[in-house]
Amino acid sequence: MKKLKIESGKNVLNALKPSRIILPIVLGLGVAAYFLIRNFDVDQFSFFQWSLISALWIFGAILMMVVRDLGYIIRIKILTDQKLSWRQAFEIIMLWEFSSAVSPSVVGGIAPAIYFLYKEKLSAGQSTAVVLVAIFLDELFFILAIPILLLFFGNTIFPAKDIALLSQLKYYFWLGYGLIFIYTLLLAYAIFINPHAIKSILKWIFKLPLIRKWQEKVCVLSDQLIATSIWYKSKKIDFWFKSFLATVLSWTGRYWVINFIFMAFFMDKIGWAEHFLIYARQLTMWILLLISPTPGGSGLAEFFFRDFLRDFIPNLNWVIPLALLWRLISYYPYLFIGAIILPRWVNRVFKKSKN
Repeated sequence: MKKLKIESGKNVLNALKPSRIILPIVLGLGVAAYFLIRNFDVDQFSFFQWSLISALWIFGAILMMVVRDLGYIIRIKILTDQKLSWRQAFEIIMLWEFSSAVSPSVVGGIAPAIYFLYKEKLSAGQSTAVVLVAIFLDELFFILAIPILLLFFGNTIFPAKDIALLSQLKYYFWLGYGLIFIYTLLLAYAIFINPHAIKSILKWIFKLPLIRKWQEKVCVLSDQLIATSIWYKSKKIDFWFKSFLATVLSWTGRYWVINFIFMAFFMDKIGWAEHFLIYARQLTMWILLLISPTPGGSGLAEFFFRDFLRDFIPNLNWVIPLALLWRLISYYPYLFIGAIILPRWVNRVFKKSKN
């Protein structure tokens, strides 16, 4: 079998230049500033009453992000059959998060993630399969979690009390959920059932005149994807259990950040049952953010935070500052971590390739 030669990755690296962190920062902070200035009131920041307890809960919120990343790191080590070191896994996850943060949510960081794995000496087919399986596990989490939460909370997972607005929200939510469901079924079919069909489709597509020159590369990539698919299908149940458990750990860490922030400033105002409803609201919110055209959902995430979670905040004046604090913990750090790691990673992998 011929070895697939991937392009230098210049397009990928150009798309992830550190300067690209400016747009999502401007969008996110711009929306927050707009809402703050429009109805400015000193009372907006009155919840910031620092104490040892509040500091511990904020530390817990930061720790939840560590749990989130640790879940992803463990999962990618499992999916690559431990071929990656802890350092390699950490850098790939940070770069994957960085690429997702500077790309529209609807696009995500799929292509860069495949490239990062390929440069860590995985084959092109295996790199593609690892990313596709990781996405499949993420989408499977959503598909399974939503019905369970609906069973317990019903329509309260939507913030709207107005019938017309509720109907509109539910429409877009189920549209997003349906697209995720179909996408997950296609991924499962391609990876676990019939990767040969994907090869046939790609061969047919790449017969078109403008892209015919890449047909041979695509055929080799398809062969490697088929070989990796066979390898994944041979894995035992504990492999998939550990991978999915790491996925659940990661998403739960992501969603409990807001719960910990709320506990820091108005612990006595939220019951334990409401914490699970907050978790459910975030799942609903994230379904809508998946189709965001802005980098990392910037701007829209702050807007949705206001609408989806204000029911749990004692003073509505606090909503925007709390949304900003949430993004400062859960989103902006990846922009700067990625901008720091990317040049060092490029230097390491290209130096290794040269040697």
